[in-house]
Amino acid sequence: MSRKAYQRLTLDERRESLMEATLSCVARHGLEGATVRRITDEAGVTAGLVRHYFGSKDELIRNAYAYLIGQLTMRASESAARSGGSPARQLRHFLVANMTRPNLSEDKVSLWATFIGRVRQDRYFADTHREGYREFLALLEAMIEGVLADLGMPHGASLCRRHAIALNALLDGLWLEGSLNSGLYGQDILPSLIIEAAERLLALPGGTLAGADTTDKEQDQSHAMPA
Repeated sequence: MSRKAYQRLTLDERRESLMEATLSCVARHGLEGATVRRITDEAGVTAGLVRHYFGSKDELIRNAYAYLIGQLTMRASESAARSGGSPARQLRHFLVANMTRPNLSEDKVSLWATFIGRVRQDRYFADTHREGYREFLALLEAMIEGVLADLGMPHGASLCRRHAIALNALLDGLWLEGSLNSGLYGQDILPSLIIEAAERLLALPGGTLAGADTTDKEQDQSHAMPA
């Protein structure tokens, strides 16, 4: 990136560029190897910009971790929102987004593993981890409640909370192992695995989530037919 091109970036874009570069460097070189020089070279900016926007490398690293957690949640949430349709369709898209790229990524698991070691040592990392987990659970809980209510099934707050915690654990496990891509199974089976597991965990009628896209399309077509 040329200096002239860089000057046209907005403040948010400048900060985002530095955080993206930080994550790339940490994924390749680890926390110690992700030097300010490597980060700024990756972003195409001067070291002074790190001091200007973040004050120090440590503060940049902390912000990059919060950015990573936020991006993972935002991408899944946006996928659900774009899907429209029934609550089941939205939950399906939310789950599948976590089992496909860009969320499903060896680099992202590597970053998560690198940063998670800081949670017990750094109050900022601990707070960021807790708030990210809380936000993800809240989104998952709301979608689960919508599906259960739509089917006329019990959907109290306590029940949906327990379901969200358990379903999140399933997501975490598949995301970790699936992203590492060990060769024991293909990544292409992960979306159907999480959908099947979610239906069983929530005690949904078979095909509630698996057929959500097809059902919504059929309903849309029937509504469009002339009387």
